[in-house]
Amino acid sequence: MAAVKILLVDDDEMLNTIMRSLLEREGFDITVACNVREALKLIGSERYDVLLSDLHMPGAADGLTVISAMRHLNPKAIAVLLTSFPEMDVAAQAILRQADEIMVKRTDPTEMVEAIKRRIASGTTYSQPKVESVAAILERAAPSCIEDWLLEVQLDRKLSLVPLTPEQRCGHLPQLFRDLVARLRAALPLGSKGPLSPFAANHGSTRRQQGYSAAMMVEESRILQVCIFNTLQKNFATIDFSVLLIQVMTIADEVDSQLRQAMECYVEESILDTLPA
Repeated sequence: MAAVKILLVDDDEMLNTIMRSLLEREGFDITVACNVREALKLIGSERYDVLLSDLHMPGAADGLTVISAMRHLNPKAIAVLLTSFPEMDVAAQAILRQADEIMVKRTDPTEMVEAIKRRIASGTTYSQPKVESVAAILERAAPSCIEDWLLEVQLDRKLSLVPLTPEQRCGHLPQLFRDLVARLRAALPLGSKGPLSPFAANHGSTRRQQGYSAAMMVEESRILQVCIFNTLQKNFATIDFSVLLIQVMTIADEVDSQLRQAMECYVEESILDTLPA
């Protein structure tokens, strides 16, 4: 029988050397990646039976990203998340990403190898989740995304200087999400402009009356895009990857388009106020 192929992903070079030696001694075929980017490249070009990925690695991505990629491209592989700390929040996120097991790194690497062998013997219990479109995810997660946005805005030193109720601050967002979902579902060619939104123009006028500067409006829009993309990251395991890139670009374009419409109204009213009565 062909040797079981294992991809080990960890930025600890010493641990990689030890684990490679021990696992090869047990007859496994080991490939090592030292960072997330290298791991994603290997997952895209090779097929592995087992993934062993450290959780915490340098850079913007982590082991959960690696597991999500493996689940998308090779859902039958056994996926084990390695961590030095058995944190509950990590366990919850890993379950969301469908890791087969959370394995705490041991002082004795031979104990880890035995635990890995037991995990391989029991196989994977993973069942591929239902795939969702980006539009469906945003429609479902809009309330929680708006809550995340409000928290970030309230923590911003400059934005929080404008005293607004949560309703006043977030009033434009439900309609913005409806417009965004509608544009995603319309599946227009990339570069097509969505319809003008009277709600966006009204938002520009309202923000001016509330005392916002133009820079503050731009910052709010930037925070919104970050919160939207964080929402997609939380749902990474169920996203339809076939249209992900174009839909992410559509999201950015629609949010920027609504900001432009709001800013045009904001500037027009500013000009009118400077004219003689």
